[in-house]
Amino acid sequence: MKSLYSKFLIATLCIMVISSVAGFILSNVYYQNELKPENDSKNMEIALGIASYAETQEDLDRYLTHTAATGYQLYLVDQQGEKRFYGGEFDEKNLPSETVENVLGGDLYHGMRDFPKQTFVTGFFANELRNSVGVPVTYNNDQYALFMRPDIKLLFNEIHFLLGWMALAVLILSLTAVLIWAAMIIRPVRKLSQATNKVGKEGFDVDLDIHRKDEIGQLAHNFKHMTSRLGELDKLRRTFVSNVSHDIQTPLLNIQGYSRLLEDDTLSPKDREAYLKVIQEEANRMSVLSKQLLTLSSLEPEGNVITKESVDVSGQLRDLLHRYHWLIDEQDLSLTYSLEDVSVEGNSELLSTVWENLLTNAIKYNNPGGSIEIKLEASPDQIEVSFADTGIGLQPEEKKQIFDRFYRADAARSRTEQGTGLGLSIVKEAIEMHGGRVSVSSTAQKGTTFNVILPYL
Repeated sequence: MKSLYSKFLIATLCIMVISSVAGFILSNVYYQNELKPENDSKNMEIALGIASYAETQEDLDRYLTHTAATGYQLYLVDQQGEKRFYGGEFDEKNLPSETVENVLGGDLYHGMRDFPKQTFVTGFFANELRNSVGVPVTYNNDQYALFMRPDIKLLFNEIHFLLGWMALAVLILSLTAVLIWAAMIIRPVRKLSQATNKVGKEGFDVDLDIHRKDEIGQLAHNFKHMTSRLGELDKLRRTFVSNVSHDIQTPLLNIQGYSRLLEDDTLSPKDREAYLKVIQEEANRMSVLSKQLLTLSSLEPEGNVITKESVDVSGQLRDLLHRYHWLIDEQDLSLTYSLEDVSVEGNSELLSTVWENLLTNAIKYNNPGGSIEIKLEASPDQIEVSFADTGIGLQPEEKKQIFDRFYRADAARSRTEQGTGLGLSIVKEAIEMHGGRVSVSSTAQKGTTFNVILPYL
């Protein structure tokens, strides 16, 4: 992929080269069709003036020598074929003999006008005898042929005008090309700006039609990915707000309702105890929710520096199973486990939260009479912990989002279970902070297995 900078540099160089070539061609066309005939006509007029004035001079050689000194190259031929040069030397004395005969006979020679078409750099400065004008001269009743062209030094004054046209053509072409190129660059940027405004006003469903293979194309691709991701997160946020609102509102209503019931002095001790138990359970439910929210907040990037110590993972898992043994029995689940005695460097509190979330998840989404299998295995440089259940499993599309914050699989069932959709996102972020990874394999209605791999250090 070419960078925008390299494309701009290449485009600018191409514009300069193309503009220069185009300007050169246009200037050459102008020279061939306008300037060369005009130059021939002007020099022919000067040559005729020199010839006319020469007929009145007493000394032809002296006159032509002085004339050449003013900036001309002269070539004089008489009827006997004697040749004389005045002024600067010609690089090539390539004038055909029939041309000399024609001029001696009274014809005019337009060598500049009829000079073979070449680039004006070579044509205009060709210091050749045939690139001249020729006129007949009569002196003392003798017939001469005089050929003239301006000295090369004078042509630099003539070329200024031509170069001016060339520079103007290059400037106009370059500016036009740069403006077109700038418009091509600005157009997708404007589309991005419009898409940004649309996101702010209408939401994240934005169709961005930009297909480029440079930084702008990459920016457009990232923008589309970002808006798609933001759209997903916005949906998850709304779901999360709905779930959390339900999870907070329900225990609050129960606490308020049972608190009012406790104001009744006629309540029996048994009912009073039952109502207090409900209030305690609902308070614990809110405590779990707030604890998960605080845990998730502690895993944010600005707070992701954790203190590490030696953690007995097998001991944590045994304590966890002891604490939840009553719930496993209550749900009529069978439990098998195989735990090697291993320790890792990590944060004890975060790892304990990871195991608790995975175990409660296996219990919550299991089928009555199902089973849970927990394994802890060690290898030379890492440990692997797996939680396998025989529960409801996950659909393929659910596996892609299971670790997203606020996502809850099987929403219909989740409403009857305590949870916020934060547990697995906490698991993923906590494990990644320890340099490990977590993966899931699942089949709908057959069960789910979570695998956690942690390095020792």
